[in-house]
Amino acid sequence: MLEKVEITGVAAEGKALARVDDKVLFVPFAAPGDILDVKVTKSKRNFMEGVIRRVHKLSTGRAEPFCSHFGLCGGCKWQHLPYERQLAFKQQQVTDSLARIGNVPMEDVEVLPIAASEHTRFYRNKLEFTFSNRRWLTPGEIDEDKIIADMDALGFHIPGYFDKVLDIDNCWLQAEPSNAIRLAVKAFAVAEGLSFFDLRTYEGLLRNLIIRNTPAGEVMVVVVFGNGEKASIEKVMTFIDQRFPDLTSLAWMVNTKVNSSIADLEPEIWRGKAFLEEKMEGLRFQVGPKSFYQTNSYQAFKLYSVARSFAGLTGREVVYDLYTGAGTIACFLAREADKVIGIEYVDEAVAHARINAQRNDISNATFFAGDMAEAFNSELMDKYGYPHVIITDPPRAGMHPKVIRQIIQSGADRIVYVSCNPATQARDIELLADRYVVRKTQAVDMFPHTHHVENVALLERL
Repeated sequence: MLEKVEITGVAAEGKALARVDDKVLFVPFAAPGDILDVKVTKSKRNFMEGVIRRVHKLSTGRAEPFCSHFGLCGGCKWQHLPYERQLAFKQQQVTDSLARIGNVPMEDVEVLPIAASEHTRFYRNKLEFTFSNRRWLTPGEIDEDKIIADMDALGFHIPGYFDKVLDIDNCWLQAEPSNAIRLAVKAFAVAEGLSFFDLRTYEGLLRNLIIRNTPAGEVMVVVVFGNGEKASIEKVMTFIDQRFPDLTSLAWMVNTKVNSSIADLEPEIWRGKAFLEEKMEGLRFQVGPKSFYQTNSYQAFKLYSVARSFAGLTGREVVYDLYTGAGTIACFLAREADKVIGIEYVDEAVAHARINAQRNDISNATFFAGDMAEAFNSELMDKYGYPHVIITDPPRAGMHPKVIRQIIQSGADRIVYVSCNPATQARDIELLADRYVVRKTQAVDMFPHTHHVENVALLERL
């Protein structure tokens, strides 16, 4: 046990940090200024990890968490920090990554203030809940030392436990009727004796509940079943249909695989439309049960606006949009470019991108599917033109080295790098440093009360 440890900062993954005997100590749910007794759970040569066991003094820079599940649910780990401090720590995370990992001379970079989220609660347009027949027991329930009959849960996975799910009574991430739908479905399933999924044996009827919505009030519900038991499926879908008649879209699918991915499954539309419609600056985007769309609709516009501003388009440029997804950034930029070429490795996303371009009367955007390291090549550029501007928005792991080499060989004047992981963004920027220099950056807060942050960096060719 480490006694009276003073927390001095915030580190990666949202953990707070302190220094004890020349080692860095990482502590979740702590805040700079706290003085704590900490139980060490992991000790390595250069660092330790621990959990709070006693509080001697709480930082004056704390906020009161508003969710009853804070500390157990892994979703909003920074509720105990005022939003202004969250923004400051996220800005620091971005600049530290660029300086320390990317070796970027930050004194030469224009760092724009982080774009705060206007909505810090009920900002998500998609939540995926998991059914489980082994819910997570709270410390109070364990201390009672009695047999607990109610073990069914519909909620979120406990971090670090694939087979344990925290039953959620109220979530502050998605606007109503999200909570009402989840609670009603769970109550109905329990009353009817329907089986909740067993995450160890992969058996059970009810597996996942996906709820999507839009700022305009459209709502989609998708139920993922663990088997194809027709009568039970019809019972569940009929209940939801009758209980929530105003749903825009109601769909279901069956997943009997070991993994929970629905990317290769075909949804069945029970009632309503097959998609929701997101709107952005006059553009309309179809969002289906499996579509990718930025999870914070309100901040997506800010993110894309920053990317467009950094691109500096005049109407004459050839733009390549790497990792284009459903083509949202490509469509957003197309009206200010000569042509846009979007590349994405998921075939279905490319199909959605083409539909989105067609629905918005965009004729100068072309989309291709394929592995990015192979599809983005000189043959493609010979045919469609070499880029003046490259937009790249890769997954958290960043870009493949072959993609980075191809970007360099393309000779693009500007690169606009959109990233959900400042560390891998900084790593990739260092690999581009022989030919490109960072001119400006702006972080965008897409996920309040978490440590996650998006960052947009503008790189110009030397």
